[in-house]
Formats: sequence, C-alpha cells, structure tokens
Amino acid sequence: MTFSGDFTYESRPGRVVFRPGAAVTATPSEAERLGLRCLLVVCGSRGEAVARAVADALGDSCAGLHAEARMHVPVEDADRAVAVARAAGADGVVAVGGGSSIGLGKAIALRTGLPLIAVPSTYSGSEMTPVWGLTEGGAKRTGRDPSVQPRSVVYDPELTLSLPAALTVTSGINALAHAVEALYAPDTSPLIALMAEEGVRAMTEALPRLASDPADRAARGQALYAAWLCGSCLGSTTMGLHHKLCHALGGGFGLPHAETHTVVLPYALAYNAPAIPEALTVLKRALGTDDPPHALWDLAGRLGAPRSLAELGLQETDLARAAVQVAGQPYANPRPVTEEGVRAVLRAAHEGRRP
Repeated sequence: MTFSGDFTYESRPGRVVFRPGAAVTATPSEAERLGLRCLLVVCGSRGEAVARAVADALGDSCAGLHAEARMHVPVEDADRAVAVARAAGADGVVAVGGGSSIGLGKAIALRTGLPLIAVPSTYSGSEMTPVWGLTEGGAKRTGRDPSVQPRSVVYDPELTLSLPAALTVTSGINALAHAVEALYAPDTSPLIALMAEEGVRAMTEALPRLASDPADRAARGQALYAAWLCGSCLGSTTMGLHHKLCHALGGGFGLPHAETHTVVLPYALAYNAPAIPEALTVLKRALGTDDPPHALWDLAGRLGAPRSLAELGLQETDLARAAVQVAGQPYANPRPVTEEGVRAVLRAAHEGRRP
C-alpha cells in the first residue's frame, strides 16, 4: 500500500496475554490486576467444560457460570444474562469461547458497564473490537462502544485444539474477512495495512496445515496470532459491504456466522475489486496470487469449507429480500452499493460459482 501522510489511527486500550495454558494460569491474575473479585463466567453449551476449568481457576472470585451464549446474541439472551450478572453482584465478566460467548459478554458490558475479560477459543476476532451485536425481530443491530472492548484478552492456543476441523477452517476465513475489509475501509491506515497483510499471510499458511492435522500446536498458535491481527484490523476500521451482507444473512435468515463469512468473502471482494487497487496489491502479496477473490474461493474449496449460500440453507426466494435489506442501509463502501449490485453478489454466492 502506498504511504499516505493523511490518516488517523486510534489504538485501543487493552492488554493481551498469549501463551499455551494461559486460560487457566493467566485469567485469575488478569482479574486480580483489574481489581475484580466477583466475576460471572459466560460461555456457550459447546465450550462449557473449558469455561468450567476457568471458573474453577478463579476460585472464590467466580460468581457463577452462565452457559447460555447463542449465535448472533438474541436480545432475550442478553436480557437474561444481564439479570444473572446483577443478581450475582458481579463486578466483572469473563467470556470464554467463540464470537457468541464474547458477544454475550459484550452485551452485559454494554448494559452494565462491567469490565470484560475475553478468553477466545476460536478465530472470530471479536475480542479485539469495540463492536457489539444484538439480534431482535429477525434483524441484527451492531454498534461500537468503548465499554465493550475487553480490558484483557487471554489467548491460549491449547483451547483451540478441540475446535473441529470444519469450524477451524470457517472460523479462520471469518478472521481473514476482517483483515480484507479493513484494507479498503475509509479509515484504513499504513499500520492497518501492515497488520492485515501479516494476518492474511499467517492465517492462509496455518489453515491448510490444520486441515490436514488439527493437532498441530504450532499451526494452532499461528492461526490464533493471525486472528488477533485480523481482529485488531476490524476493531480500528469501519465495516463495509461484506460485513453488512453477513449480518443481514445471519440475523435475518439464521445462517451460521463463520460459514456465511466464508462463502460471502470472495464475492464481496470481487464486487469491490475495481475500486480498491491498493488493497488488492497488498492481498496479492499476502496470498501469493494475481487473483485474490479466486484464491480465497479456492482456499475454501480445498479445505472442504462450504462455498455456496445454498449449502447453508438460504433459499433462492430469499435473495431479493436480503438485497433490499442490505442496499437500504447507509454505510461506507469503496464501490457504490445498489440493490441490483447486491442481488448479483448474492446470486453468485448462492450458486457458489467462481467469483
């Protein structure tokens, strides 16, 4: 990316601990450093065993375990979790798991102002952003608020060893989407470009290794490092067409989060490609290709990930309604977003053809 002397970059306050075993060994000391003595641990049902180990490590500082996080954070789940935190007299929250768990922790922080510690077990990147999301009435709302940014993030590559191979791939490509879209955001910067390029390079190197050997600890660490970088890019920039499409498809049509990002990414990038020459230069270098949209589509196919919205259950009759929803939202995007353009992106993604 060509250096520009005209940009703004705001670093986010927060602390990162990155080491194997840190979920259990570092979380209590991070809570103590923040002066927290009564923490509610939140997680989803799939990650309850790991969250319980973290809760046990907190000892008397644990106010309880709330294992009810769900995808896209339904507003009724947030209401219930806030009530549980208040009833427990919690002075902080520890979110253990993927984007759903961290999303629920953020919802509590948004409503209560309680400090949040994140212990991610996937590559969602949510832990590095001040972005929150809530789903109500079939629509997903998102926003930014400094109060939801985790005060400490505890990265433990060992937590990701239990991540199924299929989810490893889609979660990793979800992280790539954060870096890709940050490269052409209106508030990008040379620092974002550095993080995005390294994040894309590291993730696309790690994922094939993990697809063939999910127990590869070095590759697990590299993928988590890449997710940290990609999430940091998302946390510092404005989201465009790709994320708006995925939020609409997830919140409005119930499509799974990481898989939707995986399918949509090559098509959203191909749509914007004519308007983002500098971003494409960075991606060509990071991916070692002259055709980044095809390279990302091909990567998903080689690693056995879904490549069409039809595979995820979206009906062809839903495309027009989704296009109206996405085109009707105001947001920054390098290429003008029209209903016809969105419909073309959705149609190609629904069919899963080469972008």
